[in-house]
Amino acid sequence: MYYKTSLKPLKLHVDRSAKVSLSDQIRKGVAKAIEEGLLPPGARLPSWQDLAAQLGVARGTVRTAYEKLAAAQLIEASRSAGTHVAQRPRAVMKIEPPPATGSFLETYLEMTQGPAFFQMGVPASDTFPATLLSRIRGHAIRAESGAPPLYPDPRGELELRRVIAAYLAVARGINCTASQIFITAGFGAGLGLTLLVLGVGGHAAWIENPSFLWTRKALELANLSLAPVPVDAAGMDVEYGVRHYPDAKLVVVTPGQQAPLGFPLSLERRLRLLEWASENRAWIIEDDYLSELQLTGRAAPALASLDRDGRVVHIGSFSKTISPAIRLGFLVAPPELVSRFAEVAACLAPAPGPAVQLAIAEFIHEGHYMRHLRRTKRAYVAKRKAILDAIEGFVGKERVESPGLAVLIRLPKGAPDVAIVRQALAFGVYPAPLSPWYMPPGEAEAGLLLGVATVPARNLARTCERLFETIDRLARR
Repeated sequence: MYYKTSLKPLKLHVDRSAKVSLSDQIRKGVAKAIEEGLLPPGARLPSWQDLAAQLGVARGTVRTAYEKLAAAQLIEASRSAGTHVAQRPRAVMKIEPPPATGSFLETYLEMTQGPAFFQMGVPASDTFPATLLSRIRGHAIRAESGAPPLYPDPRGELELRRVIAAYLAVARGINCTASQIFITAGFGAGLGLTLLVLGVGGHAAWIENPSFLWTRKALELANLSLAPVPVDAAGMDVEYGVRHYPDAKLVVVTPGQQAPLGFPLSLERRLRLLEWASENRAWIIEDDYLSELQLTGRAAPALASLDRDGRVVHIGSFSKTISPAIRLGFLVAPPELVSRFAEVAACLAPAPGPAVQLAIAEFIHEGHYMRHLRRTKRAYVAKRKAILDAIEGFVGKERVESPGLAVLIRLPKGAPDVAIVRQALAFGVYPAPLSPWYMPPGEAEAGLLLGVATVPARNLARTCERLFETIDRLARR
């Protein structure tokens, strides 16, 4: 594809069969042209809408590429002047090298690209009170700027820890004090802090099968051997873990809504897991994945609410309820580990900056967070029903499940769900493939997870039709 710039034609080519995402192909093509001088400083670029139309890709794909170029300070955009190459000397231009092919970072960047329809892991933007939170955050930033330049508490701001403790008592049934709360930069940071504190490297860790790829990688980086435990409609099969991995010293579980299948861990299995952990001096990390967004009935109390022996570390975040961009989460430490958590947090993993913490503290304290959750759950129920209605004519009910915050379409064993997702991204649709959640890969089930939060507001039927056209074309090869 050629696009005429102010200097000479710019050649852009996208390959839908390549492993590299379309947005990264576009980003790399423009970045290379800037580096080589084909696009000099000040050269005007087409709008992302125009370029998307000419390349035949989704507008969100080009917008993502432009956002990455802007973040790298290679281009500048304004409503009045359009998009131009940034005014900077060629000699200082540093084009970030792509991650190694097949690396974890390449997979991470591919699976977190967007925005796109049916994308999992991100909340809906149409139900969030963005203006309200922006005003609150503005006040917090001004307060932080006017405060004395002192080092903040590495455990997190006391105001936020207090409101989280109060919230957990009401919403998750956890009775804890603010001293047990540690503020983190999201779930991953909370998991990293916990693994540092527990020091269980060299031992086996139960992990749900299927489970979140990032969590598995984190356990491997902490020198833990993975012990996959199957999941059914009652959640993690605890007795399977007891029989096959009795010497494990850690369990990572999503008891509220199993990630990704959505099933809650039954009360019987919760009690058995706590009993086993107490008897074997093992630790349990509770990933409170989507538990606040239980769409059917009241959310079950957290596993930590049943813990009487201090074996559970409860980790939560605001990524799925507010935004992953704020990078904010928390954990609840067992009383006997509070001092150890404080030491490690102070030296290796301090809390994020105070401004975002104080803003979220006010957002929760004033009741905005609870109201937001109620509105969001109502909207998600309607969106889930809309998906189910839209796909009814394309797939039999026996191949569709929707116990959690995604609609799962099961595909025939061996179907190329990863390839299907890559093809669907070309028209702005990005469900999650099911097979990468399984270990080992040979036992993987194929499927597509359609995120409820990011359902198209318009043309849902046509979007689903195009998705199933892609499924039929690739699944029959």
